[in-house]
Amino acid sequence: MEHTVAIVTGAAGGIGAAVVRALAERRILVAAMDRDQHGLADLADRLATEGLTAHGVAVDVSDAEAVEAAVEEVEQRLGPVDHLVNAAGMLRLGPVLGYSDEDWRTTFAVNVNGVFHTSRAVVDRMARRRRGTVVTIASNAAYVPRGAMAAYAASKAAAAMFTKSLGLEVARYGIRCNVVAPGSTDTPMLTSMWQDESGRTATVHGDPESFRVGIPLGRIAEPSSVADAVVFLLSEQASHITLSHLTVDGGAALGA
Repeated sequence: MEHTVAIVTGAAGGIGAAVVRALAERRILVAAMDRDQHGLADLADRLATEGLTAHGVAVDVSDAEAVEAAVEEVEQRLGPVDHLVNAAGMLRLGPVLGYSDEDWRTTFAVNVNGVFHTSRAVVDRMARRRRGTVVTIASNAAYVPRGAMAAYAASKAAAAMFTKSLGLEVARYGIRCNVVAPGSTDTPMLTSMWQDESGRTATVHGDPESFRVGIPLGRIAEPSSVADAVVFLLSEQASHITLSHLTVDGGAALGA
């Protein structure tokens, strides 16, 4: 994978930033995409202190034309894209009864449309070269119902099935498409769901009132653990794996 080119969306923080770091450590040329320009600059600065490099590209993945232009820019600057990691995502909590149209549209605009826009732009180019790998970050909520998370869960299920269907279509070109499904991971998205420290306890040990069983391994994942799974699926060690999903949740989904 060394000296190949990768695009990572949602790169400014959380799992996306961890994936950028993991790829940069392997001397991959990384285009870090996010709409948060300040977050991208902070990431680049942090990596630079360790002798690592990431090329920030400010783009909103919900904007199809902007994504197409950004991918073209990346290929002009860094070279042909070999790897795509769809890590951009958002969470807006709320029960279905009373959930707003705006929250629903925005969730799907990023979590589903963003995956479609970026995958279409990148994989179209990969197909011409007859090589490439794609990993979409979904969630174990795509397979296990979660209260107050219907929009998020539905969007991640859609993104996961889109990625597998895309993989079926482009396998003939030697392109592999897989899904990584994290569970509770130590990111701002997770902590935003907690009102106090009891949220961490309920996440790890379970919450019968919300039908959550907790995490059998007894700990919340680090973003780097999810990034390790992504790197594996992008690598030659996974050369015969496509249309699959790898769940990284400490057993929280009970193998679902």
